Amino acid sequence: MRDLPRQLTVDELAELFEGRTRFVERLSERDDPLGQALLVASELAPEEKRQVLDAHPAIGQRGGLSARSASEQGADADPTVLAELATLNAAYEARHGFRFVVFVNGRPKAEILEVLKQRLDNPTGEELETALGELVAIATDRWARR
Repeated sequence: MRDLPRQLTVDELAELFEGRTRFVERLSERDDPLGQALLVASELAPEEKRQVLDAHPAIGQRGGLSARSASEQGADADPTVLAELATLNAAYEARHGFRFVVFVNGRPKAEILEVLKQRLDNPTGEELETALGELVAIATDRWARR
C-alpha cells in the first residue's frame, strides 16, 4: 500500500474524487489532502457537499463511467438487480437530494443493493456525512491502488 501523499494536484484529486469541485480545489491546497479530506468536507456548505457526491457515478450506472469506476463496480450485471438499483437510487436521490455513494470494495451489486435499502430511510444529515465518508474511503483506496 502506498503512503498517503503530502501533496496532490487538482488533477490528481479530481481523478480520485471523480470530478473537479470546490472540495477538490480546497484539498489541493492542503498538506496530507486525503488525511484532511473529512475535515475539509465537514467545512463545506451543504450545497457543496451535494456537488461532491453528485460528481460520483451512481452504483449500477451503465455507461459514462470512468475506467476506474467501471472496474470498481464490477461486471455483475443481473438485470433484476440493476433495475432495482436504478429504482432505489432514484428514490434515494429524491429523498435526500444527492447521489447514494458507497465504497463497493469488491462487493457484488446484490450486496450493495441491501446497503442502499438500509440507508434509504436514514436522516438526510446523517446520510450526507455517511456518503462523504464513503467517498473519502473510495479516494483513499484508489490512491493506495495506484
